[in-house]
Amino acid sequence: MTVAVGIDIAKEFHWVCAVDAGSGEVLASRRVDNEPETLEALADQLRSIDLERGPVRVGLDVVGGIAALAACVLHEAGFALVHVPGLAVNRARQGTSGGEHKSDPADAAVIAEQVRVRAELRPIEPLTELDAEIRLLVGRRRDLVRDQTRRLTRLRDLLCSIHPGLERVVDPTGKAGLVLLARHVTPAEIRRAGPRRIAEHVLKAGHLRRAEVEALAGRAAEAARAQRIAVPGEGRAAELVRELAVEALATRERLARLDADIEEALARHPDAALIRSLPGMGATLTAEFIAEAGGIRRFPTSDRLAAAAGLAPILTQSGKVRYLQRARGGNKALKRVLYQSAFCSLQSPESKAFYARKRAEGKRHHQALIALARRRIDVLHAILRTREPYRTDFRQAA
Repeated sequence: MTVAVGIDIAKEFHWVCAVDAGSGEVLASRRVDNEPETLEALADQLRSIDLERGPVRVGLDVVGGIAALAACVLHEAGFALVHVPGLAVNRARQGTSGGEHKSDPADAAVIAEQVRVRAELRPIEPLTELDAEIRLLVGRRRDLVRDQTRRLTRLRDLLCSIHPGLERVVDPTGKAGLVLLARHVTPAEIRRAGPRRIAEHVLKAGHLRRAEVEALAGRAAEAARAQRIAVPGEGRAAELVRELAVEALATRERLARLDADIEEALARHPDAALIRSLPGMGATLTAEFIAEAGGIRRFPTSDRLAAAAGLAPILTQSGKVRYLQRARGGNKALKRVLYQSAFCSLQSPESKAFYARKRAEGKRHHQALIALARRRIDVLHAILRTREPYRTDFRQAA
C-alpha cells in the first residue's frame, strides 16, 4: 500500500481524504455525494492515483447501511476496503491538537491516517446476494422480536391494571392466551361467555390441544368469578388489550414466515450446514452469526474473532502492574449469539463437561458460560477454516 484513503460516511454525502502512505502528504480531500455518478467518478480518481503512486487501500467508518452503495462501487472497482470503527476515529482525533473539534474533513483525515499506520484493520468483504438477504431477514426479525417484547409488556401492564387475576393465569406469549385476550378481557365478558364458549372460540384458531385450552378457559372463568368490581377505565383498557393481542398474533405469523425464509436461505448458504453442526447453533443463531460476522476470512485467527465479539480477555499493563480483565467492547450482537449458543449447548455432553469443570474451578455461572463461549469460538473457527463439520469423536479421528 502506498496510498491510504479515508472516507467519512454520511447519509447524503461522504468526505474523502487520500494521503501518501510514505510521506503523509494529502493528495485529495473533498466531498462526494452519495450518488452512483459521483461515486463512480471517485473510483476513477482513485484508479488514476493507483496508476501514479501504487496500490490504494480504502478505510470506511461504517459497514453496510448508508455505506452500502459506496462499498459496492469501490469493490466493483477492485479496491481493498477495511473498517475503521467510529470509536477508533474519535479516540484518534481527540488525541491530536484541537481534537475536540469535529468535522467531516477532519474525520476523513483521521480515517486515512489509521489506514496508513494500522495493518491489522479488518477487511470489508464484498457482500454476496445471499449474505445480504440473510442480513436483511435477520434485521427484520430482530425488529419484530423487539417490538413484540414491548407490545406484550404493555399488554401485561394494561391487563394487570383491570383484571390481575386473568393476567396471572393467561400467558400472552402463547397462541392460546392471545386468542383468548383478542376477544375476552374483562371479568364481566368472561363470565357472560363461560368456559365452554371461550374454549370453543380459542380452539377455532387451530393447532392447539383441547385439554390445555379447556384448562386455560377454566382458569380464566375462575379468575372472573373472583373479581366482581369494575375498575375505572376498564372498557378502554380492555379495548387496548384486545388490539395489542390481535397485533401480537399477526406478529407471530409474520415471525413464522420469516423463520421459514431464513431456513430456506440457510439451505443455500455454503457455511450454514457447517455452523449448524456445532451444538447449540440453531437456524436463528446461525443466521445471526452469518449476518454479524460475515465471512471467516475477516478473522485470520480465532483470537481475532473472539476479540471482535468482546469475548477475549483484555490485557492491562502499566509498569510492573499486569493483569487480564473482561472486555467491555466488541460487537454486542455477535457476543449475544455466541453466549446464547453456549447456553443452548449445555445439553451436549462435551459442553456440559467443560461447564462443570469451570464451575468446579470456582467460576460463577456467567463466567463459566463466557469461558465456554470462548472455547467454542476456537472450534467454530476451525470448522469454517477446515470445512469439516463438528464431530464428537474428533480425538479418535485425529
